[in-house]
Amino acid sequence: MQIDIKKTGETLLRAIRRVGYSPSYDRQSFVRILSGGGYPRFHLYADEMDSAWIFKLHLDQKRPSYESGHAHAGEYSGEMVEQEATRISGILTVK
Repeated sequence: MQIDIKKTGETLLRAIRRVGYSPSYDRQSFVRILSGGGYPRFHLYADEMDSAWIFKLHLDQKRPSYESGHAHAGEYSGEMVEQEATRISGILTVK
């Protein structure tokens, strides 16, 4: 799911941390872990444009079961993803 947010006066990293996400192992994306075992977790990719942040959000229900590659069984829509997108937008949208 894509979320477009008008940029605020803070840095992208600070905004992402403010909504509860941490850099992932590859430092190119961010995660918010929902349980003690590391999964399920929300996984967020962020792009910074001139006047907006573009977030791409999905839900990883379980650890990938393959040895190499980047494919996984992420959920890109559904109630949980929509609720998380609404939560992020509500925190970061300037009122």
